[in-house]
Amino acid sequence: MKQDNLSAEMMSGGFFSDFGRAVTKGDLFVKLSMLWMGAGYAKRKQYIKAALMTLFEIAVIVFTVQFAMEYVPKFGGLGSVMPEKTFNIETMKNEFNDYDNSFQILLFSLFSFVVWITAAAVWMYNMVSVYRLQLMEEAGVRIRTFKEDLISFKEEKFHITLLALPVLGVVIFTVVPILLLILVAFTNYDQNHMPPGGLFTWVGFQNFISLFGGGGLTVSFGYAFVRVLGWTLVWAFFATITTYIGGIVLSLLLNSKKTRVPRLWRTLFIATIAVPQFVSLLLVRNFFANGGIVNTICANIGLTDFLRNMGLVSTSYIPFLSAPGWAHVMIILINIWIGVPYQMLIATGVLMNLPTEQLESARVDGANKFQIFQKITMPYMLFVTGPALVTDFVKNINNFNVIYLLTENVYTTTNQVMANSQAKEVDLLVTWLFRLTQDYYNYKMASAIGIIVFIICAVFTLIAFNRMIKGDKEGTYQ
Repeated sequence: MKQDNLSAEMMSGGFFSDFGRAVTKGDLFVKLSMLWMGAGYAKRKQYIKAALMTLFEIAVIVFTVQFAMEYVPKFGGLGSVMPEKTFNIETMKNEFNDYDNSFQILLFSLFSFVVWITAAAVWMYNMVSVYRLQLMEEAGVRIRTFKEDLISFKEEKFHITLLALPVLGVVIFTVVPILLLILVAFTNYDQNHMPPGGLFTWVGFQNFISLFGGGGLTVSFGYAFVRVLGWTLVWAFFATITTYIGGIVLSLLLNSKKTRVPRLWRTLFIATIAVPQFVSLLLVRNFFANGGIVNTICANIGLTDFLRNMGLVSTSYIPFLSAPGWAHVMIILINIWIGVPYQMLIATGVLMNLPTEQLESARVDGANKFQIFQKITMPYMLFVTGPALVTDFVKNINNFNVIYLLTENVYTTTNQVMANSQAKEVDLLVTWLFRLTQDYYNYKMASAIGIIVFIICAVFTLIAFNRMIKGDKEGTYQ
């Protein structure tokens, strides 16, 4: 009980307050822990912890001297020594000088910063811990052994044990790449500044200025960005709403008593899910290509000539996926065909749990089917599937597969300004980003676009979820 009271007293002011208290009120060995991290543990006979913290401190120092200091001093300029090749007469071989690699400097400096921040957090936590041991010793509370501390990590602190590896994975594979993406957005890393043959450097906000329409030769990026962003938001809205509403309507039809052999229809729709999406998209792309089977049928029945006479097309084929307007509409329609079966399954599960008492009360009060759908079914669906709807919208903002697989090698922009920025009218921000990196090695603009995508998704998600959790909506359906 005394130990719990001491812990509560120690942690009452927040982590930084506890650290400040440890620095100011700690005894000699606690203060010495600021230099030798194992000092406080050694004073309280916690020798294993003292050894571990000492080894950790030595490892950080060795890392700093042997690794970090090779790259961090060059972080401000990202390198200045260009590669030079000379022929060595003695060895009869070409040799290179000790040149700089801007990307290595950027990556390893970032990694060093992450290690130092982690080490600083451990150092501060160590100060708080050894001060807690001091208070326990002064209060006459028994200090747990190292073995007892280990046992606690599989009992009362088991959540820390479970989360340790996932958190480490998130930091290495998510946080560090995102930070690297952000840093690259403030450089001129592109095909003309490609390590190791070339160096890139910091350019501040120049890439964002170009992306939003400023900056001389790169003004085309501002022109393309506005159009690609607009189409991205339009696509995400219609792709989400059409499949969501279509899935609900299809589920209601299949669950209707008037529908014959509903299991057969449900099986057919589920079977479409079993086919890999990329296979379906590639087949549909071939069907609607300029020389595809759909265009052949349309030409044979005279539809192509009719549309040409109406002035809707100017070619000998219908440009389903190769012209602005046509391609935009077709992409949304094809996505409906692909996405509705998934939403149907989700809607079917939710509709099976509709509050029957409310439905029966509405029928008794004389409500028709449309009124029941409007006042009970749809609000309940939105309540249950609201988070999934938000997720679907964000997913569609980054829906690479549908756009890329349907339009790659089919759609070619005729807008020279769009072409100058390596964009197409049917591109989403994510497909534009991919093309900039994969085909044109324009990492600086791709990184800037990636940051914009992240901001859009994050802001929309925060606002949407914040509005969803307001009020006690759950009690309405209890």
